[in-house]
Formats: sequence, C-alpha cells, structure tokens
Amino acid sequence: MIRIAAPAVAEAWLWSCRLDVEALKPGNVSVQAPGHGMRAADFIRSAEAVAPLLCAPDLSVGERILRSIEATQRVAGCNTNLGIVLLCAPLVHSVLMESPEGRLRPRLGAALRSLTHDDTRRVFAAIALAAPAGLGRRERHDVRSDPTVSLCAAMAEAQTWDRIAYQYANDYSEIFAIGLPCIGRYAEPGCNDAMALQWATVACYLHFLAAFRDSHIERKYGPARAEGVRQSAKQVESRFKACENLINAMPLLQEFDNNLKREGLNPGTSADLTVASLLAFQLEYLLAGLTGDQAVTAAVAR
Repeated sequence: MIRIAAPAVAEAWLWSCRLDVEALKPGNVSVQAPGHGMRAADFIRSAEAVAPLLCAPDLSVGERILRSIEATQRVAGCNTNLGIVLLCAPLVHSVLMESPEGRLRPRLGAALRSLTHDDTRRVFAAIALAAPAGLGRRERHDVRSDPTVSLCAAMAEAQTWDRIAYQYANDYSEIFAIGLPCIGRYAEPGCNDAMALQWATVACYLHFLAAFRDSHIERKYGPARAEGVRQSAKQVESRFKACENLINAMPLLQEFDNNLKREGLNPGTSADLTVASLLAFQLEYLLAGLTGDQAVTAAVAR
C-alpha cells in the first residue's frame, strides 16, 4: 500500500503556498506587490497555521477544511485561503490514504467519491466562517443552511458559477489537463530553480485567467467585468509567451498588476487553481518517487 508521509505532504503544501506569493501574479498579493488590504506575510502565516491541520493523518476532507479555515481566522482574521484550502484538501487527503494506486488522479477520484454528508456540513460551515466576498444567498444548498445533499452534489449544482465547485464536480479535470502541463513546460518535476518555478507559476496563472472568466471577479462584479479581465489576460499571456527572456516580461506583468489593483479586481479563483496545480505537480512527483514510476514524472513534465 502506498501513501505519502504527512510531513512530506505538509512541505508540499507550504512549497505551493510560498510560490503563490513569490511569483508576480497580476492582481494578486505577492512579495513584490501587496493589495486588497493584504500582504504576502498574511498568506504565509495562514499557510503555516493550516499545514498541521490540513495535512494531519486520519481526518476527513471536511475536517481538514473546517479546521484549516478556523486556524486562518485566528491568525489572519480575514479570508486569505478559502479557495486554496477547498481545492487542496481532497488532493492532500488522496495521498495520505493508503492505496495500491500510484497515480494521483485515480487516488483523487476515490477521495471525491468517499465524501460524506458530514463533509458537506463541515465545508458549508467553513465557507460561512470565511465569508468570501460576493457569497450571497442561494435558494438551494445555501452554506448557512443544514445541507441535505452530498458535497459533490452541492458542488455540481454550483459549478456553473464557481470554478472551484467545477473541479469537485469534474474530478479536477482542469487541474490535470491545464494546470499540470502548463507548469511542466516551464519547470521539471523536482526542480529547485527558484526563478523557473516562479515563471511556471506565472504561466499557469495567466493561462487560467485567460481561459475562463474568474469566478471570484464574476461573483463580485458580474460577467461583463470578468470577461473584460479575461480578454486582457489573453493579450498579456500572448506577450508573455513571446518573451525569449522572461525577465523582460516583468514590466508587462507589473503594468497589468497595477491596472487590476487600481480597479480593485482580484482574480482569486485563478490564483486558487494555480496553487492546486502546483500542489498536484509536487504530489505527483512525490508519488512517482515512492513507486519508481518514471512514466508519471515524464507525464507531469510534458
């Protein structure tokens, strides 16, 4: 039976969260540019507080999420990581479970299929506690109500307006089809080159932002505003890809960052998808090391 040890999973989580703020992702908080009333230190402090809870053995997915958001509220007092925790908890759970399966995606599918009504109740409580901007109220499956369906059923209903819910309802198809290959084009599995990893993070983020209307922006400001950001991101991504030396892309990224923050626009969902992709990239690599499966490492790198 195969599983990754909890300390290694926690380090993979912290690695992903550090990259999230080390890379200049336009519109998001980074070490280069604070914004939206938050600083990079808030995110790092939250990630460190969450690590032992999110990555503890023998917890359910719902317990991982609720305990993580409670810890975040204690150390940050605001919503720094709800989307990241929601996306990463099933990934973490899938590799902490004992399983003969050596690949991440089927392990994740098993973790999603194992979600219970109690997971729904705890996740609803976590979302209500974090109170993300633009949450609003829903006639069916409102997070402040007592849930009557499984978590994946609730996520399936929300998938048309929430990209995180879409991942739950579709076995994280976009993480595996978009996020991992994008990262792999800029960084090899096991890479320790800080700049290569940061560029991989930026490339993944821009790709998600250009591919879909960011659901965080759409909830707050509507589809037209979100589509405008997506169109701008497509242009920035095209120019980013055209740079032979990526350091020359920094003024472009900084200008886009300034424009988004001046308008109060934070593409938070695209950032959450990026962190989940980074974590999946690292967990796939760790599983490959345990199983000696070089095909996994090669697939992640493509």
